[in-house]
Amino acid sequence: MSNVNEMPEEKNEENYMEKLIREDVEGGVYSRAVCTRFPPEPNGYLHIGSAFAIHTNYDMARRFNGVFNLRFDDTNPLKEDMEYVKAIIEDIEWLGCSPGEHIYYGSDYSEQIYSSAVALIRKGKAYVCDLSHEEVTAFRGTLTEPGTNSPYRERTVEENLSLFSGMRNGEYPSGSRVLRAKIDMGSPNINLRDPILYRIIHAEHYRTGEAWCIYPLYDFAHPIQDAIEGVTHSLCSLEFKDHRPLYEWVLNELETPEAPKQREFGRVNLTGVVTSKRYLRQLVAGNYVEGWDDPRLPTLRGLRRRGFTPESIKSFVMGIGMVRNQTMVDFSMLEHSLRQDLKAKAPSVMAVLDPLKVVITNYAGQAGENFELLDIDNNSENPELGTRKVPFSGVLYIEREDFMEEPSPGFRRLTIGGEVRLKGAYIIKCNEVVKDMATGEITELRCTYDIETKSGSGFNGRKVKGTLHWVSAGHGIRADVYLYEKLLKDNEGPKGDTGTWGDVINPDSVKLLKNCLLEPFVEGALPEAKFQFMRHGYFCADSKHSGEDRLVFNRIVPLKDSWKGKK
Repeated sequence: MSNVNEMPEEKNEENYMEKLIREDVEGGVYSRAVCTRFPPEPNGYLHIGSAFAIHTNYDMARRFNGVFNLRFDDTNPLKEDMEYVKAIIEDIEWLGCSPGEHIYYGSDYSEQIYSSAVALIRKGKAYVCDLSHEEVTAFRGTLTEPGTNSPYRERTVEENLSLFSGMRNGEYPSGSRVLRAKIDMGSPNINLRDPILYRIIHAEHYRTGEAWCIYPLYDFAHPIQDAIEGVTHSLCSLEFKDHRPLYEWVLNELETPEAPKQREFGRVNLTGVVTSKRYLRQLVAGNYVEGWDDPRLPTLRGLRRRGFTPESIKSFVMGIGMVRNQTMVDFSMLEHSLRQDLKAKAPSVMAVLDPLKVVITNYAGQAGENFELLDIDNNSENPELGTRKVPFSGVLYIEREDFMEEPSPGFRRLTIGGEVRLKGAYIIKCNEVVKDMATGEITELRCTYDIETKSGSGFNGRKVKGTLHWVSAGHGIRADVYLYEKLLKDNEGPKGDTGTWGDVINPDSVKLLKNCLLEPFVEGALPEAKFQFMRHGYFCADSKHSGEDRLVFNRIVPLKDSWKGKK
């Protein structure tokens, strides 16, 4: 059995949710261990908002040495698929929140939920209604006007039992009848105005096949499923707060001993990303993105492929803390968490993304056959990562932007007649520029180096303006590199009836750089391997397109940290 208390305890201040649960524990409300759950519907992929809910439930159970359940809310055969079940389990395990043996399916409780509905009918608390969907909506009233009783509300218990049995036996077409709770059509809470408990859907279910043709609504199934599993605290996002009275009504009418308690926390949204499942589906179906794992999407699959780590996501969630209200968080806070996680983990390597050729004319063997190996630190933040050997030769490449023929004020890199230090190597001086006769584009720099200025040799003579990264021409590894920016121009989807995603997607959200040159240390990098490319940012070997014959890297984040909340 895998319970969440196997993770080491963190020393965090007690938040309001923890206080509520602690009061129940110390007050002896439950004779069983604290149990929380995450109940995704298997009709899509998890996203960063899901990660907040998962960690919230997981962490609360862990803090009280309890149990965390994963339960699939699979009571709608029209949308659900085993593909999503497998993906959700994999993503939750990747986050480090594995429920172990505690994986359940709402569809496994079909008989118990049906029996609960029959019990409500026998108590006169539920009835079969023949109103159409549109009529049910119209009869429900508004926020300022009470609803109207259904003309079928006073059917006898016997008639309701017979009709509900007929619904189960497939005697009526889809959508023709529903089972409704009999509560109060005048309630100020619209959720209590005789809500629908069951509907007829003639469709094959991905797990139960054609065994059932009636399916419970989430608001009815949710509390029953929690009670069956022994959940003590059903932690939901804030939009379910108005549904809590119905949750409690169901459990009370079914006379549930030690009934679970629904408690709410604030929903977290991120700037510049889409977390609506409906919108995400539109983006994928409309081919506006590469798929559910597109690195620009906030799906866990997309974040993982881009290079975000489970540790960075957990740090991000814990940094937000338990919030009571809907909260908008700047995406840069998530990027900050990633930088903090990788700064002492990722090897720092040299990568030239826009190569400009440099020939060192006084280096023996300018054609590249002569070279030496230089020692360079793998990570200046973490000496334990050691050093590596980097080949240096008379022909190498630097970034094109690191040279200016006519330097602008404040330019501190290489110019004609100017000197710079090559990272871990020597000081070089540019003496000549070679250009393409047709276009005027600079194609080559001819430089000399000072052999007495080798890094680590103790040389402390003349000062130079800057230090450049570089890659030896004869040893560089070619790779394609994707640079990602935010997907949307603003924080919302299309506006109005005529708006399209093409109107709001940032045209510069992805840029592909081909034939970049990386030092040989990255050769054979495994999918999801992470590096810091000096001066460029943190990068991840793409898990989808990288292979033996092609290296592809995704930029996770630039090096510059723009999060205003950082210390």
